[in-house]
Amino acid sequence: MRITVLAGGIGGSRFLLGLRSLGHEITVVVNNGDDITLFGLRVCPDLDTVMYTLGGGISAERGWGREDETFRLKDELASYGAGPAWFGLGDLDLATHIARTMWLREGVGLDEVTRRLCERWQPGVRLLPATNDEVETHVLLDDGSTIHFQEWWVRLHAEVAAREIRLHNAEAARPAPGVVEAIADCDVVLLPPSNPVVSVGTILAVPGIADAVRNTAAPVVGVSPIIADAPVRGMADACLSAIGVETTAYAGACHYGSRSSGGPRSGRGLLDGWLGDDSDAAAVDKLSAEGIQARAVPLWMTDIAATADIASAALHLAAELRR
Repeated sequence: MRITVLAGGIGGSRFLLGLRSLGHEITVVVNNGDDITLFGLRVCPDLDTVMYTLGGGISAERGWGREDETFRLKDELASYGAGPAWFGLGDLDLATHIARTMWLREGVGLDEVTRRLCERWQPGVRLLPATNDEVETHVLLDDGSTIHFQEWWVRLHAEVAAREIRLHNAEAARPAPGVVEAIADCDVVLLPPSNPVVSVGTILAVPGIADAVRNTAAPVVGVSPIIADAPVRGMADACLSAIGVETTAYAGACHYGSRSSGGPRSGRGLLDGWLGDDSDAAAVDKLSAEGIQARAVPLWMTDIAATADIASAALHLAAELRR
């Protein structure tokens, strides 16, 4: 099958390890709202996390950055008082950012830059940034100040209440070449257990992408990033609270909304099907009664085999929807 996945970083990349093991043709549209310029270099955390994970170079302990990494350059910069000290760029990781920035300054699009980087890593899937335009996720705090998402997430650990999360420059952005076509010309669209606000949500904020998902002939199946009223990983609850959405599997599905006329329309009208965890069976039953075909399966991605089972369940649900 031809499968298109809209993914963020750690959760999305781990899901992709299981999905890739099933042997399908996969295109991954990756969030680049996390992108930030540091030390004059363009850093794309989610693109790199997916690329390193699928290419076998990710730090297993951290879930981001390179394995066997050193931070001598970071420490040397700190000795000059050159910040920010709260964002760690490793010595090996810096080679990726230097190459990317060099090519971008030569006028190469981010999609082509990503393809060149993937020639080294061979992730086994096609990786596309959501957009070639320079977009960044910003967070409006309760005190009225606005900071980059990375500062809120990494330096403040999302512990300072956010009033709003928005994709800066989204209105001027366009989908990267191949993104809309990958959504329109596939057999299944999957929304993996990535953060629904600052991973999948920022992809959908690029004009044209949400419409492509709504209009595709392929079934659209989401996998809940919420299990038993808590994020599977990270601080997605802080992001959901910032946009007024409860941290539950049911609310997460409703945030995306149903493509069916009878389904819950509080969200974007994107889903045909939804996988919730066994512990959220009541939410699954409620969603099914309201028009989103939902199933309860174990969703803990404990290893590649368990993750492959989750991906298989999503594809089986998609096959039921096609019938």
